[in-house]
Amino acid sequence: MSNFQIGLQMNDIMYIGYNLLLALLLGIFKDPLAVIFIQAVTAGLSIIFVYKISRMLFNKATAIIASFFYYYYSWTITLWSMYILSDSFFISLLLLNVYLLLKFMQSNKSVYKVLFILSSLYILVFRPTGVVSLFFIMIYILINLDKQKLWGFVKKHRFVIGGSLTTGVIAGIYLFSGSKLDPFLSSMQFNAKMVLYNVYAKGWIYDRPSPYDYFFKPDYTINVLNSLVLSFILNNWDHVSVLYGKRIIAFIGKWAWDIKLTGVRSYVRLGWYLLPATLFLIGTIAAIAKGIFRKVSILWLVILAVFVFCIILFIDGMYRYKAPSLPFIMIVVAYGLERVLHEAFVIVKKLTLKLLARTRRNTEFESGM
Repeated sequence: MSNFQIGLQMNDIMYIGYNLLLALLLGIFKDPLAVIFIQAVTAGLSIIFVYKISRMLFNKATAIIASFFYYYYSWTITLWSMYILSDSFFISLLLLNVYLLLKFMQSNKSVYKVLFILSSLYILVFRPTGVVSLFFIMIYILINLDKQKLWGFVKKHRFVIGGSLTTGVIAGIYLFSGSKLDPFLSSMQFNAKMVLYNVYAKGWIYDRPSPYDYFFKPDYTINVLNSLVLSFILNNWDHVSVLYGKRIIAFIGKWAWDIKLTGVRSYVRLGWYLLPATLFLIGTIAAIAKGIFRKVSILWLVILAVFVFCIILFIDGMYRYKAPSLPFIMIVVAYGLERVLHEAFVIVKKLTLKLLARTRRNTEFESGM
């Protein structure tokens, strides 16, 4: 901290939010163990946001089920806190961002709007996943925002918006023309090259070799807009498509590779693994059928953001990159289970009423005789 400086490399800028948070916590508490404790507690308290978001989007029963599911699955995330990784803090920040967005859209209070904007700006520089996540969150806002209110807001603040855009363009031109961003762009290109040549070219699904990789002979020709990334992907598109397909399977979980139906136990095990996916599908269909999918689509959009990030980059062996989607997956799964329980209760209630009615008729007939 005595020699503090912000570098212009990709990792310096795109992780600056997390690095500053750690520096601040270490500056305040001095002891790294205190930082670990705070991170672990923060990871555990994320269950509150899971409950609150579920309650706002669905109902209390879904919120309770989702909280239990996330509590059950969040042990690994809490464990990562012991290594001072960015994952648990990022998940908490992402949940906080979605919570503030929903509170603002439901109450229209300025305090939530300001806090949402601040958390959005912070999430942009917390880690690279935040950029993709915020992009999909903005899609949710555009889908659910009243177009007349949006146009009215733009007209009311047109000078501020115009001035901000102009300032941004001028700043961008200055940074590019003055070669200020050269270290950042060079480091981005270097990292892209590392991913393409060390992961894509080797056909890796994860960040290390696995028995399920797809091996091919890549074409390294750079002939598309002088771009290394575009050239590699377009020249090897058939192979890259297969690699993406395998990553889609891998995103489900490592168990997807080990499906061997050899007996009753294997079928039971497969059913147990497929249960969350089935409940997720039921929750999705139920949200569409009830006409609330537009309102609750923030869950699917955040999951999609994490999914896209993992498919395009790679899926790490610990599934840390998938972790930010877990609380939102848990909420959808919980809603699916709540719908199943609700329908089962309705059916049981109808059958009970029919049985009672039939018993009453029989009793009246016997007493009449």
